[in-house]
Amino acid sequence: MARTKSAEHVRVIEETSTYWRVVFNYPPINIVDATIFEGLQDLLARMDSSPSLRVVVFESANSDFYLAHFDLTGKTGNITTAVGPSGLPILMDTFVRLTKSPVVSIARIRGCVRGVSSEFVLACDMRFASRENTRLGQPEVGVGVHPGGGGTERLPHLVGRGRALEIVLGANDFDGDTAERYGYVNRALPDAELDSFVDALARRIASFDRRAVSAAKNLVNQVSLPSADRLLDALNSFQTALTWPEAQQRIQALLERGLQREVGFKNRWPEVLGTLVET
Repeated sequence: MARTKSAEHVRVIEETSTYWRVVFNYPPINIVDATIFEGLQDLLARMDSSPSLRVVVFESANSDFYLAHFDLTGKTGNITTAVGPSGLPILMDTFVRLTKSPVVSIARIRGCVRGVSSEFVLACDMRFASRENTRLGQPEVGVGVHPGGGGTERLPHLVGRGRALEIVLGANDFDGDTAERYGYVNRALPDAELDSFVDALARRIASFDRRAVSAAKNLVNQVSLPSADRLLDALNSFQTALTWPEAQQRIQALLERGLQREVGFKNRWPEVLGTLVET
């Protein structure tokens, strides 16, 4: 039953045997909790057993929230403690296996993508965003913790050290145009053109021989990916940070203001992080 539930929220649409679309549909805001990771783990198993598959495109049924953020109310199950097939905790296992899969992963982004959700799209091979409708960021420092799902390890390779520090320490949203200019995403496209562009690219890659696609991706991976040890260190440090009293204070303040309850606040909450706790 749990597997069926997660499959509803991480839904696979097999466009062809070589090209799948995966739709996040977990009302009301696509919060990232154990259900999302269960769905992604099931998806990875399906990908592993589909030898003709070349490309998977990840998108959202909710135009306001691609994926929201890590569930701060504790509904995350054992994703930071249970071990996945790679030998890493489920959270990190999911991202590492997606990155290292012979299948190409593309994030088609509309709406808010923050924290662990940003780390998910960073684990994808490519990211394409709506120019008018993207809010992308790593707000963890403003919440009293720090990124733990690969953000601090992957961002410097993409945007450079200074901009990575701006993204992580500033803890604010980045729009599509800025994200493109920084290298956070491949391109920001007019919203009306996003679907057709990504679909055309995915179908083009899906038309090529899988052995060539996977070999080329593997060679790029060898010179561009952080080590599993560094990723694990960051996750362990994140779990410790969640126990800090100041982090607990900031998380409670956010929940009291309406995070995960009020849609208006959920859309804009990084804006208030600088004045969240009076000193």
